[in-house]
Amino acid sequence: MIVQRLDHVNIICRDLGTTARFYAELLDLEERDGPAHMQPDQVRWMYDASGNAILHLNSADFSRRYDRDVTNDETTGAIHHVAFRCNDFDAMIARLEARGAHYKVNDRSSSGLMQIFTADPNNVLLELNFFAD
Repeated sequence: MIVQRLDHVNIICRDLGTTARFYAELLDLEERDGPAHMQPDQVRWMYDASGNAILHLNSADFSRRYDRDVTNDETTGAIHHVAFRCNDFDAMIARLEARGAHYKVNDRSSSGLMQIFTADPNNVLLELNFFAD
């Protein structure tokens, strides 16, 4: 079996609407309803500009087939971070500053990469990568 690509990341949210808006506003992801059997107040899907599902957001009370304890208190739990390839570094800095968000820049410009680390409303650590193309 060969992995073709990452399909999506699932995040269990303290506040589903706030989380969906965060990703829509910060990363220009499009918020959509899930399949018909999933209620929009419990599930939101976030898509990139090419129509790929990137994030599957669930409210804490959404019934899951494989359930486990999840805490939003520690940054990302066992997963260290979720990385996104992005463009327009300066626009991202402006968006983060407009939100009053805490972030850290990792300057690897000598190797053609600038990174920004920030957390979403559920304390999921995000690595935003900006490659010099």
